[in-house]
Amino acid sequence: MTRCQNTLLGLTLAALLSPLPAAAGGYQTPPPELAALVDAPRTPQQSLSPQQNIVLQISRPGLPSIVDVAQPELKLAGLRLNPKMRAYSQFNFGNGLSLLDIASGKSRPISGLPVRPRIANHQWAADGKHVALSLWGDKGVELWLLDVAAARARRLGDFHLNASTGSGFAWMGDKLLVKMLPARQGPAPVASASPSGPNIQESQGGKLSQTRTYPDLLKTPYDADLLDYQLSSQLALADLNGKLHPIGSPDRFLSVQPSPNGQYLLATRLQRPYSTLVPLTRFPQRIEVLDLKGRSVHVVAQRPLLERMPSGNDAVETGPRDVGWREDAPATLFWAEAQDGGDPGVPAKTRDALFLQAAPFQKPPFKLQELASRFAGIQWGRDDLALVNEYWWKTRDIKVWRVRPGEANGAAELLNQRSSEDRYADPGTPTMVVGRNGQSLLQTSPDGNSLYLLGEGASPEGDRPFIDKLDLNSKQTTRLWRSQAPWYEQPLAVLDKAQSVLLSREQMETPPNLYVKTLGEKNGLRQLTFFQHPTPQLKGVQKQQLRYKRADGVDLTGTLYLPPGYEAKRDGPLPMLMWAYPAEFKSADAAGQVTDSPYRFNRVGYWGPEAMLARGYAVLDDPSMPIIGAGKQEPNDSYLPQLKMDAQAAVDEVVRLGVADRDRIGIGGHSYGAFMTANLLAHTRLFRAGIARSGAYNRTLTPFGFQSEERNFWQAKDVYQTMSPFNYADQIKDALLLIHGEADNNPGTFPIQSERLYQALQGLGGTVRLAMLPAESHGYRARESILHMLWEEDRWLDQYVKHAKPRETP
Repeated sequence: MTRCQNTLLGLTLAALLSPLPAAAGGYQTPPPELAALVDAPRTPQQSLSPQQNIVLQISRPGLPSIVDVAQPELKLAGLRLNPKMRAYSQFNFGNGLSLLDIASGKSRPISGLPVRPRIANHQWAADGKHVALSLWGDKGVELWLLDVAAARARRLGDFHLNASTGSGFAWMGDKLLVKMLPARQGPAPVASASPSGPNIQESQGGKLSQTRTYPDLLKTPYDADLLDYQLSSQLALADLNGKLHPIGSPDRFLSVQPSPNGQYLLATRLQRPYSTLVPLTRFPQRIEVLDLKGRSVHVVAQRPLLERMPSGNDAVETGPRDVGWREDAPATLFWAEAQDGGDPGVPAKTRDALFLQAAPFQKPPFKLQELASRFAGIQWGRDDLALVNEYWWKTRDIKVWRVRPGEANGAAELLNQRSSEDRYADPGTPTMVVGRNGQSLLQTSPDGNSLYLLGEGASPEGDRPFIDKLDLNSKQTTRLWRSQAPWYEQPLAVLDKAQSVLLSREQMETPPNLYVKTLGEKNGLRQLTFFQHPTPQLKGVQKQQLRYKRADGVDLTGTLYLPPGYEAKRDGPLPMLMWAYPAEFKSADAAGQVTDSPYRFNRVGYWGPEAMLARGYAVLDDPSMPIIGAGKQEPNDSYLPQLKMDAQAAVDEVVRLGVADRDRIGIGGHSYGAFMTANLLAHTRLFRAGIARSGAYNRTLTPFGFQSEERNFWQAKDVYQTMSPFNYADQIKDALLLIHGEADNNPGTFPIQSERLYQALQGLGGTVRLAMLPAESHGYRARESILHMLWEEDRWLDQYVKHAKPRETP
């Protein structure tokens, strides 16, 4: 018998002896108690009007079907596009609208919408009289207008928007600036039946650069032509009657921002040459100011192709970046510019400089401020007030400055400096209001001397959100309000000159609802919405915030959930599912800070581990898995020892409490949590089974960094090799369920990562199952996919955790 015949015979015998996959018949449905979680009612999306007197409520239907999710999709230069709609792929739409009046508490339904609307985006007009909406119609993305006073919506014009790189519309005074499909563009280019030649890439040397493993890159000249076609759009102004006033000629506009005074447009256009190595965000761009006839008034930057960038998470491009309008001025440009060549490895006293340039853009730019680290955002207020944020990833250091953009000699004042990891020291985020031209501006007190800060209020007792008043002269804060147990209350907006506040308020058994709270009054609460418990069958779920230590003394936390009616002393330990996601820190004190709140609503959804409460499991959600690298040591230098300590401490704590059986604990996670899961199964025997969704397992396939690791493979070979569970597949002795979307669009978590780990474990004789979900991305979207995911997880845990026998003592 020949070698080929021996191989065929072996394959035939293997096919006869191996059972067919359990899902050979297609999508599976989990038990009814899990399916009910998938179809539970969804809370409407809430949008506050600029005048802070009306809330637009956008109702949301159930999950889309696989028929919708599996529609044709273009994958071009990092974009996922629906070619029929000429829009970025979207599956979560609103299907109804209502207007909630804050003063009266009354709600009005909206008339005029189609029978089954697919509402994609919305934006309030600055005067609060209208809301612009985009709806997906049969032939493309349509622009609609909601008249607030009449509570009626209507389509605006008969054109279609190009929503490939944004919503495709923006308010510009009492008109709408739109990116619409060119009237005479013609059909999309058609791929040749035969290739015109090889697709070639070449590098002619250069400096060390860092290029991550991006998905959905261009591959052929046809891809580039198709990208041009998809992005081509015509700018126009549409009045409230739908009449159009075209602006210039069609082009590949990535973004267009009207100036606050409505006289100019800041346009970013895509330019060639394109790249097969990096996504569209690093392609050549022309950033310029246009007038309302589409004529170029001023070129801000001609950015080249950025295939090479310096290494490090603090690396940036050279030249103007983060270009935008100064929101509190008629027409003044703002941008940041690296002063160190964009290279964090170059010693430099000044890393970034901030510039302003006012229309008509004839005078040289004005330098607003020099920064010792990277620019991280700005909030505008008035000539003597703007807040500048700077950040340095390497040290996690954040600084917030007050600057005076309208004063030539105004010195910057440091308002706050802290570590981004120190949640306890977070002063909060300043509240913003909408200006008369639609700008986003800092909200100040009536006398103009104070700001309002909304914060999560992280503390050793858990999150307790707050509202502070910051005096800009004394730099002192006054506490106006703080969330009180047994409620978790989150401030959303400061109303009525700080006389009241709009809150989202919830308890363990009460879902979030909107309230108005009168500040200074003991009660002073008025409820606006009355959303009911979406899963009443799971009322009574018990929740406890755990605090414990790992072996080296680092404080850890986690949230323990127990099924309704369960008592540890009476019922004994339960099978348990732990679900986690590691996080890197530069200090043990920050790693040990308490997260979340014990008073949040017990939302038992389908995505996280809480779903298994419906099947009688105990759940430990988000147990701390800190990886700490103090000083010059990088966190990942000791990833495995720390990860094992984290997991051991969590297991020991739930066993000590008597709620979990040491021999019946499963571990799971999504993305980096999946990576963690595979590593724990490879290097410990703490868990009977693992669930790893959409992960990466071989770090040599992400050689230019991953997660927060900024060193490349050749700079830290031992780290990459040691952290890769694929290299230790022979040590995985417990059952591992791998789930992955076939169309994963997340950098690094290519589907091949799960496929190769499955092949390794299968070949090594391991207990492993791989479920590849058709048409799904990094997060799964179709109802059929979610139901099947739950079916897989429930079946796996039932077989290998719930009914696991005690391990034999060696």
